[in-house]
Amino acid sequence: MQTIQSFFTKTAKNKSILIALVTCMANIMTACAHSDVSDYQKNPLAKTMINELVKEHQLDKKALIDIIAQAERKQSILDAISRPAEKTKEWHEYSPIFVNKARINQGKTFWENNEKHLSMAEKEYGVPAEIIVAIIGVETNYGRNKGSYRVLDALATLAFDYPPRSDFFLKELKHYLILTQEHQLSATDLVGSYAGAMGYPQFMPSSFRAHAIDFDNNGKIDFWSDATDAIGSIANYLRAYGWQPNGIIAEPVKSYQSDITEITNQSLKPSISIAELQKYAVKLQKTDLLASFDQTTKISPLLLKQAEKDEIWLGFNNFY
Repeated sequence: MQTIQSFFTKTAKNKSILIALVTCMANIMTACAHSDVSDYQKNPLAKTMINELVKEHQLDKKALIDIIAQAERKQSILDAISRPAEKTKEWHEYSPIFVNKARINQGKTFWENNEKHLSMAEKEYGVPAEIIVAIIGVETNYGRNKGSYRVLDALATLAFDYPPRSDFFLKELKHYLILTQEHQLSATDLVGSYAGAMGYPQFMPSSFRAHAIDFDNNGKIDFWSDATDAIGSIANYLRAYGWQPNGIIAEPVKSYQSDITEITNQSLKPSISIAELQKYAVKLQKTDLLASFDQTTKISPLLLKQAEKDEIWLGFNNFY
């Protein structure tokens, strides 16, 4: 300690050296703060999770500790989740990312190449082929962008270093560790989005375990490289969440009273009854459509901000 004090005393006489020293120390501290070194296996949440997996699912404790020890903290993941485009852009800015000529042409090609299995999914699950195709187009641009982060790093970073949603991502990390064991996959090799979503359809691990299927019957589920399993899994997922075959998805509003905006964008889940909607004098392009529903049917009024004139749409159960 005396040696250190003596060093700083002597160094303080030369301000330029002292400034350089402090700057260097600050840079080192910043680098450490943004380092990919995590030591997550020592994290109390990680220890609890590992013990639960051992007790509830009979997973190997040593193997789990080894996997978590290899998880890396990624600052870029924390940066990305704090500013998602769908939360910061208006509809007229966001929609051109997905609704454009190139994406439509790629969708047409994908549909043609997978027509057989898209037809099978539509027949078995009641989900139109165009909906499945569009979802894969939005999620990964037909497999061109499935994500580049290790799923392990994404889920561990968000579970242990993102308090606002730590509970959610901790559960997803548990599901991920279980599914890699169930399907004999490498927990340290699989890649996905910055939020840990995987494959063509960008399923979170819990969705994979609940809804992913082997749609081509080859003995394994693989929608990182197998579009067929992705197609069947998306259809299975939508049906499980209440997709209604031949049901309406969303309809544009032709005219309405201006104060309808007070009930728009409250929830993606239908929460406003058609009876409640009547006071806003809503008229659709299909004039008799609302009359064909029971007045207790719930819908979700949606305001889409456009560059010029905003649009109001009604989202039904299938939209949700």
